[in-house]
Amino acid sequence: MKRFLLLFLVSSFMFAHANLSLPWAKNEPLQTQMTELEWEKNVTFLKFLELNSISQDLYWNQSVTDQELCAEITAGVKYQILTTNNNELLQVLIPISEEMQIHIYKNQDHTYSFDIIPIVYVELSDLVAIEVNSIPSVNIVEATGNNGLANALIRTFKNTVNFRGMKKGDHIVIDYTHKIRLGKYFGSAEIKSTLVEVNGQANYMFKNESDEQYYNEKGKSISNYFFKTPLTYKRISSRFTNKRWHPVLKRYRAHLGVDFAAPTGRAIYASADGKIIYRGRKGGYGNTIEIRHNHGYKTLYGHLSKFKGGLRTGSNVKQGQLIGYVGSTGISSGPHLHFGLYKNGRAIDPLKIVKVETKGLSGNKLKEFQKIAKQNIITLQDAIKNKKNPIKLQEFNDTITQLHS
Repeated sequence: MKRFLLLFLVSSFMFAHANLSLPWAKNEPLQTQMTELEWEKNVTFLKFLELNSISQDLYWNQSVTDQELCAEITAGVKYQILTTNNNELLQVLIPISEEMQIHIYKNQDHTYSFDIIPIVYVELSDLVAIEVNSIPSVNIVEATGNNGLANALIRTFKNTVNFRGMKKGDHIVIDYTHKIRLGKYFGSAEIKSTLVEVNGQANYMFKNESDEQYYNEKGKSISNYFFKTPLTYKRISSRFTNKRWHPVLKRYRAHLGVDFAAPTGRAIYASADGKIIYRGRKGGYGNTIEIRHNHGYKTLYGHLSKFKGGLRTGSNVKQGQLIGYVGSTGISSGPHLHFGLYKNGRAIDPLKIVKVETKGLSGNKLKEFQKIAKQNIITLQDAIKNKKNPIKLQEFNDTITQLHS
């Protein structure tokens, strides 16, 4: 297992920059060590460079888009750092989303380079049936060893399913995928479909890939609200890109939100009901507000010229409530709103979600959805009958190790 993790990490570093001349490529022996750390609260990317004696020019010489991405580093994220036995920093991998990461590496001339590269991971896909005998979330963790799966289920469906009404002998069936990075669960579990019995009554929920919303078997949305475009804008100056190879620049590009071009001072409104969880400066995003919403959603509003007075971290806001004004603070080429949307911590395309009514699907979309839902219902019910046990992470990692040995 340790061998697998080491090989997996080294391959991540080495594959990221195959033509890189590293100190260990020289003739003299060099001892190195990998350490996994947790990004501390209130530490900016610039502060990280300072703490590690790296010139801040590494940041200022990057494109506006890449400087913005440095503000996507969240407190608590696990990152890997490779150092020599003399604590000389050689390489760092810092995730900024579930698909992309910042890669800092030391060159032969002792300068540092910066790049945005894909995250190396494998996916565990599983269908698991769990019989409830105590607290549902506890039973999920006991069966799967996956805290993230339990959190994703409860957070997404807590306003739809009465989990407290579940009785001993009820079942939870979850069809999901979860990324595995360095032998550990990474990011958020993606639930495709689920069956939750409450006192023997089946509740079905299915993810509709076209709008990334969840609906029951009748095509009715489980949400009680929808997201509105947060301002009146002139045009979309930059769209969402999660991981795209640029054929001219020969590098990966990412933009984890939508930029709405608008004049300075234009009013910005909350896209949906929620609670402000951040209000202040946030790296390349400048003046930023983050709002937590129901069902695991979060919105981010960046580059504001100023905030609406009277609002602070912890304030509850209503959909359509004024929260700030368009500006060009932070790293910006002109006045605009950077609007980010996240589901269970995963950046998603806001244009797939905004203005999506929650009453339900209709027409051909409904027919196609119900056709797939009927097939999924049979699969979920069969999982209970067959007592489908979960794949253990250790077993999954052992299988991957065998495939690579």
